[in-house]
Amino acid sequence: MGDEEIVKEVRKILTAHFEGRKHVPDVKGKRGVFVTLKRKGRLRGCIGVIQPVDLKEWLVEAALGAIRDPRFPPVQREEVPELEVEVTLLGEPEPLGSPEEIEIGKHGLIVEYGPYRGLLLPQVAVEYGWGPEEFLDHTCIKAGLPPGCWTSDRVKVYKFEGVVIGDSKGD
Repeated sequence: MGDEEIVKEVRKILTAHFEGRKHVPDVKGKRGVFVTLKRKGRLRGCIGVIQPVDLKEWLVEAALGAIRDPRFPPVQREEVPELEVEVTLLGEPEPLGSPEEIEIGKHGLIVEYGPYRGLLLPQVAVEYGWGPEEFLDHTCIKAGLPPGCWTSDRVKVYKFEGVVIGDSKGD
């Protein structure tokens, strides 16, 4: 399956959902996966899972989760043709040694401290024009922690590679 096919599968999942049907995507493999939905360039939902999971099952979970992302009003049927769809396939997280290891646009970040956890996908730093340290600071903020917390030995920081597959909107 080509990369663009996975985005088409997400669109089929969403269309089927709003028509009261289920669509089983034609995908194989295990990966961490996030589905990001935007409308007119603004985030409408982003849901996924970090650890490698069965893509056939989790592409559906992530797509349907993204239309119900609790940070936003639920996506409505009439919005679907206008949605920009991105699927991010994640590599295995690995401990980050220093900010110099971060390749903007290639790596996403995870920050963990006790019950706090934040994740930002690789494309976020590109969209906002952040360098490695700003990216780390904003991942801390996403976790509900103060910027700069990543410098503490008690805070765990991981990087992961993400392959971003997207379309602008519609078929």
